[in-house]
Amino acid sequence: MWPFRSLSRRAVLARSAAATLAVAASPLSRPAKSENAADERRQRLDRVIDRAIAARRIVGSVVLVMQDGEIVYRRAAGHADREAASPMREDAMFRLASLSKPIVSVAAMALVERGRLDPQDSVTRWLPDFRPQTADGKIPAITIHHLLTHTAGLSYGFLQPPDSPYQRAGISDGLDKSDITLDEEIRRIAVAPLLYAPGTRWGYSLATDVLGAIIARVAGQPLPDAVRRLVTTPLAMRDTAFLVGDEARLAVPYVDGKPEPARMTDPQLVPFRGAGIIHVSPSRAFDRAAFPSGGAGLVSTAGDYARLVEALRLGGGPVLKASTVQQITTSQIGDLTPTGLPAWGFGYGALVLKDSALAKSPQAAGTWTFNCAYGQSFFVDPVHGLTVVAFTNTGLEGGFGAFPIEIRDAVYGRGD
Repeated sequence: MWPFRSLSRRAVLARSAAATLAVAASPLSRPAKSENAADERRQRLDRVIDRAIAARRIVGSVVLVMQDGEIVYRRAAGHADREAASPMREDAMFRLASLSKPIVSVAAMALVERGRLDPQDSVTRWLPDFRPQTADGKIPAITIHHLLTHTAGLSYGFLQPPDSPYQRAGISDGLDKSDITLDEEIRRIAVAPLLYAPGTRWGYSLATDVLGAIIARVAGQPLPDAVRRLVTTPLAMRDTAFLVGDEARLAVPYVDGKPEPARMTDPQLVPFRGAGIIHVSPSRAFDRAAFPSGGAGLVSTAGDYARLVEALRLGGGPVLKASTVQQITTSQIGDLTPTGLPAWGFGYGALVLKDSALAKSPQAAGTWTFNCAYGQSFFVDPVHGLTVVAFTNTGLEGGFGAFPIEIRDAVYGRGD
């Protein structure tokens, strides 16, 4: 079931009034609302999905598009389990990998609003022993801001060369099978040297796992309980958790392959775009002994995730204030840029588009987005009132391949 019928149309219109003025002055074409235009958009999206499945680039998908608070497209297609011929369901559950990061970042900002946490707090206020060194042996100050923006000097093991300090320390990337506690994971991360002085570069990293440990300390409860109390319960995200609640609805994960995606083994080695090899264990979603990875450990549905990002688009209630959402959805890294993405910045938990022309994107500046290795993505274009959630069970194509770009272009009227 898609859980958006309770949204107030009056509230949607009120919150999008300013965006309407911005659209009038924007060189970008706003997706049309006429019935013919809506039909054409649905047909474009259907073609994108059907072609990706027919070409055996993805196995199954759930795509949801909202405009100005109304669902204008929703579809489940392909298979949740290809070998069992089980069709994809609209309420299918997916392993989120890095799409966990925005949820955990929202939990952190909810604590900021309560006065329990401050972006300028030193990490050592909450984790006294977390004192990683730079290559010259110095111990720089790392703040919550650095963790939220991935400017702390940390990394991922899969992004490091073989026999790096990350591998030697036995640091988990949060996707593999591990039998260590969250405290032990944090201890191991602190042993590895920083790649750069905090605040001087942007580097995708385990920062959100460290942030998750801080949330647990500040909240005085395990991270899964804190996320449930601060985010998922207020938003009625009933299917979002660190462990699978209904195994029958969990989509089987697949990995890119020829002539078709392969069913993931456990463990599965996933080459990540020439940058390294990700060690993935799909069984982690059932493993109560695995530590809760704030950066990669959640499971959710497309409907739940749309509930979260649409609530943020509308100002954050009942979880956050609009001023706090602004920090999440506007770049907080100054002149720094995410690796390989010169048109983008990074907020407190999401990539933020700064230059549409440079990105060659139909999305308006101010669009915020994220994607992940298991094959899911979303974007929110506040200028055009759009929320788009595209979940697949195929990594990396569904998250980093052509599929999310084709979905984006179909929403805006690009392509055939």
